[in-house]
Amino acid sequence: MSLRTKIVGLFLLAGVAGGGIAAVQYARNTGYGGGESCCHAGPRADGDPNADRPLVEPEGDDKKLADAQGYCPVMPDTKLGEMGPPIKLMVKGRDGREEPVFVCCKGCKRKALADPDKSLAAVAERKAAAAKK
Repeated sequence: MSLRTKIVGLFLLAGVAGGGIAAVQYARNTGYGGGESCCHAGPRADGDPNADRPLVEPEGDDKKLADAQGYCPVMPDTKLGEMGPPIKLMVKGRDGREEPVFVCCKGCKRKALADPDKSLAAVAERKAAAAKK
């Protein structure tokens, strides 16, 4: 094998590997990796009352509420705590009532706040199902 062939082969290999890395980075940053994913938060909205909530394990009453909810309202197959500490949100429905909702990640936080009534309904459904058990 000539030196020229080896050099061309190395350049081709580097190009393919670089393209693969770029594709993986694109998938991670856009949320298109390994199925449906919501775990990439979008830009933070100004005036978001839930923007600076710390990511800490819930304790006391919050732990009881998170345990009663059990699963993320946005990603219903994801158990709270699987992706780190759940994020507590205060979600206000159409009726003006504000209730705590726990989500699994920052991406779900954005989606839960975008459709508060759907989030509250999902939480109520989960709690009702847990109470029947």
